[in-house]
Amino acid sequence: METAMPPIDHFRAMAVAIKAASAVNEEVPVSAVLYSRDGQVLSISTNNRIGTNDPTGHAEIVALRQGALALKDWRLDGCTLVVTLEPCIMCAGAILASRIETLVFGAYDLREGAGGSVYDLLRDRRLNHTVEVVPGVLESECSQLLSNFFGTKRS
Repeated sequence: METAMPPIDHFRAMAVAIKAASAVNEEVPVSAVLYSRDGQVLSISTNNRIGTNDPTGHAEIVALRQGALALKDWRLDGCTLVVTLEPCIMCAGAILASRIETLVFGAYDLREGAGGSVYDLLRDRRLNHTVEVVPGVLESECSQLLSNFFGTKRS
């Protein structure tokens, strides 16, 4: 008989992501934390596009790659991905392809978001998989990280 695991505390999980994003220097401060179905951290990542010269170096993509390696499986069934910024179309596609169960995000991306603000790919019933989306968790804290970063860049 399988014992049900307690749900992941979205606020605590986002606090871990915010801490990781806060430590970023040159990259846009976005981070992703991937949790296994039993609540264990599989990966913590940040954007690394500049450092790696990789256009796919978004925190979500890096976290999914690391998680798949940790589990030795491309299917991340039952996993939860926690991200400080709403995923873009590319990342939403990777989230769908990896079969993530739940996405938790902080700040909305009103220009490129694919988790419900501009596009809603993750819950599109026409696709073969949908994702539970929990938006706006610690939104103001996540938004402030980005505002501080871009404010510093502009001054």
